[in-house]
Amino acid sequence: MHEGDLLAKHLRLSKDHAQALERLSIRTIRELLYHFPARYEQAGGEAAVANIALGAEVSLVGVLEKLETKRSWKRKIPISEGYLRDQSGKVKLMWFNQPYIAKMYMDGTTVKATGKVTGSAGKLYIANPHLEKVSLDENGLFRSEQNFSKENGLAERSEEIRGPFRRENSAEGDLSVAHTFFAIYPETKGISSLWFRHAIEKVLTQSLLESVEDPIPPEILKKYNLPSLRSALVWIHAPEELKQTVAARKRFAFEEIFYIQLSRAKERALQAHEKSFSIEATLTEIAAFMESFPFKATGAQTKAIETILHDMRAGRPMSRLLEGDVGSGKTAVAATAAYATVRTKPQGSKVGTLQVAYMAPTEILAKQHFESFIKYFEEYPINIGLITGSGCYKFPSKVNREKATTISRSQLLKWVANGEIPIVIGTHALIEKAVQFKHLALVVIDEQHRFGTNQRKKLAQKKGEVNLPAGRQVPHLLSMTATPIPRTLALTVYGDLDLTLIDQMPVGRKPIITKIVKKEERANAYAEIRTQLEAGRQAYVICPRIDEPDPDKAFALMAKSVKEESKRLKKDVFPEYSIEILHSKMLPKDKDEVMAKFANHEIDILVATSVVEVGVNVPNATVIFIEGAERFGLSQLHQLRGRVVRSNHQAYCYVCPESKGEQTTARLKALVTAKNGFELAEQDLLQRGPGELAGGKQSGISDIGMEALKNLKLVEAARSEAQTIIKNDEQLQKHPLLSRELQARANTLHFE
Repeated sequence: MHEGDLLAKHLRLSKDHAQALERLSIRTIRELLYHFPARYEQAGGEAAVANIALGAEVSLVGVLEKLETKRSWKRKIPISEGYLRDQSGKVKLMWFNQPYIAKMYMDGTTVKATGKVTGSAGKLYIANPHLEKVSLDENGLFRSEQNFSKENGLAERSEEIRGPFRRENSAEGDLSVAHTFFAIYPETKGISSLWFRHAIEKVLTQSLLESVEDPIPPEILKKYNLPSLRSALVWIHAPEELKQTVAARKRFAFEEIFYIQLSRAKERALQAHEKSFSIEATLTEIAAFMESFPFKATGAQTKAIETILHDMRAGRPMSRLLEGDVGSGKTAVAATAAYATVRTKPQGSKVGTLQVAYMAPTEILAKQHFESFIKYFEEYPINIGLITGSGCYKFPSKVNREKATTISRSQLLKWVANGEIPIVIGTHALIEKAVQFKHLALVVIDEQHRFGTNQRKKLAQKKGEVNLPAGRQVPHLLSMTATPIPRTLALTVYGDLDLTLIDQMPVGRKPIITKIVKKEERANAYAEIRTQLEAGRQAYVICPRIDEPDPDKAFALMAKSVKEESKRLKKDVFPEYSIEILHSKMLPKDKDEVMAKFANHEIDILVATSVVEVGVNVPNATVIFIEGAERFGLSQLHQLRGRVVRSNHQAYCYVCPESKGEQTTARLKALVTAKNGFELAEQDLLQRGPGELAGGKQSGISDIGMEALKNLKLVEAARSEAQTIIKNDEQLQKHPLLSRELQARANTLHFE
């Protein structure tokens, strides 16, 4: 099975099928075989038509009658329909969006039909049944006619390939297909699970599977009791027993995490050979800088700073992920690392300083960090620059050393390039070609999950112009995130980064009070919010939608909208307070303007979507009311709640669900009781799955790989095996199949 072996070479594809497969990103045999079933339906024992019951899974053997293609009168979709008759009676068969079925079989054909009994009492039918031609054998028993001879190479295959294929005691050595479970696949318009089953069955019974080579070493498969690739492909698509699907899914889950870990381990090995700047600020200098903080550093902050500085003294490029709850003080840690960097002279030079680039995901967040750094560095003669899409600033101003001043973009770029501005803060504008550094030694990326790998690498590759015999040095990388990530996800997605946790909150910070608000308790919640507003505080109200849903659309999300809720609150609940809205469809300039007004207390209540999840700090905002809370993941709710834990004032979070299900209640209770964001993230992983923490599109991990992240032992095993292989064979010269697999996957795995 070659990587580029196109489906069209082996299967006859109609134009509609080809387009449908394209929508599912399936073009090759490999991609078809890696399109795994979402679930399985069990074939029932052969029943009589007269005995079938509504909702049952049945297998019926009988003769087809009156097959024809129609269109449904309401939705106008094509339908194949007919009847199956046995000795006890007849039942209607219907296939939706599969007009070709009626042309594939002739009236009078004996078949085995497997499917679910649907309809209503007196009008039962079998929906989308799987058909299999059968005939009577010499013993008067029905057997499948879908036989495969030695010519297709399957009969000579190793006994390893079993699953749906059973050897019969016949002279020809035929193999017959005996379905016990039917795979149900992720579908799209124009292509059904039935099509997938037929297509995959054809592939599995051709000699294509003979050429499959398993890149994972056999000793690893044996160690963890994993099936070979050939067996796993058969077992996952056409199992005889459910335990075969479990074994196959375990193998593919291990495989995916293993390849990711292998890629990460290879990157780490390459980094170990690179040289970086040795940061040499003294412990006395660092202690003096930390003494100037307007607060006492927590033990977790101190430990994080020590770890980071230890990395940066080693002369090898640091790659570290700093995780901490909202408000835990990550910016202070980053500022200390920046201070240590700019206190270090470039190697071989008595003048100048090393430089720091600090990248934030939004302009308003970049401005906030600029203001924070000004406070941290106001006692030190260090120039700080801010570069965004809308303008550039420099601190301190020549006119007033206590304030920043606007400067032209060209002037800022000139000062950065010649090293006069050692600390530069900005948005993605920092990675533009025009921005050049002289001695870039440290890259800090805030809310790093908002940036793709390529963006991070682009900034990290802006190496300083240091012409040393050994070549250029690679800057250190400090990534930061306030999104709590379970250990399994962090080990996988950020396997090339060392992990540091800040698991303490600043002294004096009061735990937030979180309440679940039932519909009948709204009035009490609004009264408590009014008390906060009367005390001079501010509030957020979060809604799942921007606009009202269309009542005529059957599947429209019926949830509160920002626009209508803001009008209702102004009219009926808080008429005396200033209320404005914020959502993702607003222009960046307008969003920044609204957030600036809210930060300046020109707005009392901000009604917004989850766009405020990562945003500007407003210490005076102490209340957040979240509508449709069950529509957000626990980690996202935690992030939203973090908007109001920015001061020593008591903060409140009200979560108002629309549904009353047990799962909703359990999830929201976890939000109330969990001690920190990491505990919540683990709950989210177990309850909703990792897709909510790092969605498949962002993480590049498939659904089956995401499921694996619930199993810490599996992740750690994959990581351990990958690291062992790279330790002994860094270039994978002894493992050419693994090397080829990594190259093939490099084009599809984007941790963006």
